[in-house]
Amino acid sequence: MDVNFNKRDPVYVQVIRHFKEQIATGAFEPGQEITSRRELANQLKINPNTVQRAYKVMEEAGLIYTEQNVPSKITKDETILQSVREELMNEAVDEFVRSIRSIDVPIDEVLQRVKETYDAKDEGGTP
Repeated sequence: MDVNFNKRDPVYVQVIRHFKEQIATGAFEPGQEITSRRELANQLKINPNTVQRAYKVMEEAGLIYTEQNVPSKITKDETILQSVREELMNEAVDEFVRSIRSIDVPIDEVLQRVKETYDAKDEGGTP
């Protein structure tokens, strides 16, 4: 697992975000076993308590579940899985809108540029 940590956000929040991104992209499948807390701490070279906190928050949110003496797994709850994807999409859109509003570009121009860029990326191009 490769996570590039920033200095702005708490590390446990960044671990949670990484899991959400992996869930949203399908890299983590519903019901898939995830790395143990201790192993993940070793892989990421972070404090095991930080991983424990991230896993606890994810369990409370229903993103993962742990049964007795069995490794934790990604939820199979489709509602939660869909909400993760929507949350990440909403965050990206909100950030984009905030940044584009600061340069006062008309919405029609913005939407056209977004469509062109999105389509170019689908075709493997680089706008």
